[in-house]
Amino acid sequence: MTQKQLKLGAFLSVPGNHLAAWRHPDAVTETDMDFDWYMRLAQLAERGRFDTIFFQDTAAVGGSDKLARGDLTRSKLCRIVKLEPTTALAGLAVGTKHIGLIATATTTYNEPYNIARRFASIDHISKGRAGWNLVTSQIEDEAGNFTANPHMAHALRYERAAEFYDVVAGLWDSWEDDAFLRDKDSGRYFDPDKVHFLHHSGEHFSVRGPLNVSRSPQGRPVVAQAGSSEPGRELAARTADIVFTAQTELDDARAFYADVKGRMAKYGRHPDEMKIMPGFSPIIGRTMEEAQEKFQRLQDLLPDDVALSALDRFTRGMNIEQYPLDGPMPELPDTNAAKAQRDLIMTMARRDNMTLRQVARSVSAAQGHRMLVGTPAYMADQMQEWLEADAADGFNVICNYYPAPLAEFVDQVIPELQRRGLFRTEYEGTTLRENLGLARPANAFALRRAAE
Repeated sequence: MTQKQLKLGAFLSVPGNHLAAWRHPDAVTETDMDFDWYMRLAQLAERGRFDTIFFQDTAAVGGSDKLARGDLTRSKLCRIVKLEPTTALAGLAVGTKHIGLIATATTTYNEPYNIARRFASIDHISKGRAGWNLVTSQIEDEAGNFTANPHMAHALRYERAAEFYDVVAGLWDSWEDDAFLRDKDSGRYFDPDKVHFLHHSGEHFSVRGPLNVSRSPQGRPVVAQAGSSEPGRELAARTADIVFTAQTELDDARAFYADVKGRMAKYGRHPDEMKIMPGFSPIIGRTMEEAQEKFQRLQDLLPDDVALSALDRFTRGMNIEQYPLDGPMPELPDTNAAKAQRDLIMTMARRDNMTLRQVARSVSAAQGHRMLVGTPAYMADQMQEWLEADAADGFNVICNYYPAPLAEFVDQVIPELQRRGLFRTEYEGTTLRENLGLARPANAFALRRAAE
């Protein structure tokens, strides 16, 4: 039996995932806006043979309302600016050769035609390495930037997202692979029988098409999805090639893995057509003691008010500062933002009998993801256990600051995984789909015509 191998994404949450790690003496804070640093990090991940880099995005400054009132002076101010990620991907494509390039673009505050065009273009520029992380906007601050008040309800956001995907996927099939003849002698630039108008008319969108970008090298860019709520899981089962998720316990991860993959059959999909990749933050030491010391050094940089701010988007007007920090974690209200993350926080708090201070500091450190603190061998042990237990197909590695922790992972953990036969030593193909082991999708219009 062939040994399963891990898929790895470098989740570049610049200038770092931990809310206070930008203060670390080794942290390069300019990684948030300096494109040269984006390129160095992408090339570092490529040296480690990562499948892809991955950029999160929000179209707003988190905590804008508090900032406008002058209430937000320290909290979360390390993560308020970044380069627009699809623009960055186009630049990174020319400085890398193998690594995948995935960025978030919301379905709540975009239009399908623009997104289809943007990612198809990146796929051409990169020769088949583009990926779109399909999300609905969680951050209610975004609504204020798009003439949307109040923020669209959670259920409606997912209803819109499902239709949004259908339009984008249809536009990506506007042209068959051999539609463009470019025949100078005959004067035929393209074959009119191989261009397809979408003529979509739905609840949220009316889009004629065709897309003014030819069919891309991968057939269509890879689609990632990050929702873990009930509608998010259903959308992932229907649409996603990659699922980026957050679980901290093996049993929870196994249950999520089985649930989402178990939904795929009703959409005519095989479980191997999706890679589920939980996130984790590594803190690597030569010994377990050294790793714990490095973790504590980061936590010592984190004031309680900054830690508490990590819960702001889950409070919906609730004054969480009225509760004693060393008292029980209060019940967070139902939210119109990140429902699954809110539920994970409350489950963790109840399970581990955590105080408000402990919850806030945990969320600030890992943003709801797993924190792995230990030696390279320990990291490899944990990743191997989850892979072999059908809890993950791979992982998104989310560093606390940059560049040192990513370099440590590439230079210390990757070789350990390779020694165990758990990770590639060379890229398998030239496209992201090939490296992920995913088939190139056929053109839907061509399939339909062939079946007639």
